[in-house]
Amino acid sequence: MERRRNFHSLGQPDIIIIPMIDIMLFLLIFFMVSTIYMVQVNTLSVNLPAAEAAQTETKPTVVSVTVNKKGHIFYDKETQPTMDVSAKVKNTLASNPESIFVIRGDRDTNYADITHALDSLKAAGAKHVSLATESKTR
Repeated sequence: MERRRNFHSLGQPDIIIIPMIDIMLFLLIFFMVSTIYMVQVNTLSVNLPAAEAAQTETKPTVVSVTVNKKGHIFYDKETQPTMDVSAKVKNTLASNPESIFVIRGDRDTNYADITHALDSLKAAGAKHVSLATESKTR
């Protein structure tokens, strides 16, 4: 005997929520792990001084100029000290005039070394220069 479907009985569809919770949990973990890698890993590690009005620079054309304890200047992602910062700044400004330069000076660096890096940037024509600091926690 052939059984026919009854189109007159309308039942409520079942909503299975467990797979949706699994997907949301996966997305949450994915975004948590991916934000870990969004920190600046392209710079050298230095002990930055703390400031209360510290802000994070989010523009993509940020070039870091790092001054370590010994007064050596490192340009952007380079691992060797740079002798002629002005020439590299001029090359960067030629390709992108709106580049932002961030001086990352170690807290134990001599003030004269940071002044020298700032002077080199200004002499090369850098218009947007800032100093990197850490946020001060109370």
